Amino acid sequence: MPPPDRFRLQAEHSLLLMVDVQERLSAAMDQDELPRVVKHIGILLESAHALSVPVIVSEQYVKGLGPTVAALKEKTGSATFHEKISFSCCGNSDVMSQLRQSGRRQIVVCGMETHVCVQQTVLDLLHEGFVVHVVKDAVMSRAPANRDTAIDAMTLAGAVPTSTETAVFQWLKVAGTEVFRQVSKLVK
Repeated sequence: MPPPDRFRLQAEHSLLLMVDVQERLSAAMDQDELPRVVKHIGILLESAHALSVPVIVSEQYVKGLGPTVAALKEKTGSATFHEKISFSCCGNSDVMSQLRQSGRRQIVVCGMETHVCVQQTVLDLLHEGFVVHVVKDAVMSRAPANRDTAIDAMTLAGAVPTSTETAVFQWLKVAGTEVFRQVSKLVK
């Protein structure tokens, strides 16, 4: 099989990284926007599970920011959870070890806050040679301007901006299969 194309996700080459979607951090987000972002992250988690895409979940300083949002934690399946204090997930040696051992080179990133932990993680992943897709409708910051600025910066640095549906349908590749029927229901 040829190496993955930078712009075209392949389930067999991908890993989903959910960054710091935690109870107390979520409470500080725009409460009108939060349900939409949580819904999109849930779609990514369920799709990843259905398509055998490994999932890593990071949690920033759990004592202060609380655990992963319950509605998403129940959708994480066999994901591994890593607590961290560095803003970048790459500052956690266990995360980096798992990323390297997975053999997956395409990292699909969602979470919060876009301009802090997500951006620092994405920049570090790019520096490490990973192909990174940032799911624009599955990341957020307290201030929309911070989110938008971070997405612009990550894109300029080489990350591929994408959407939940784009990622899911690229992972699927074809219609008419049982997994297509299962996953397509999530985006309706």
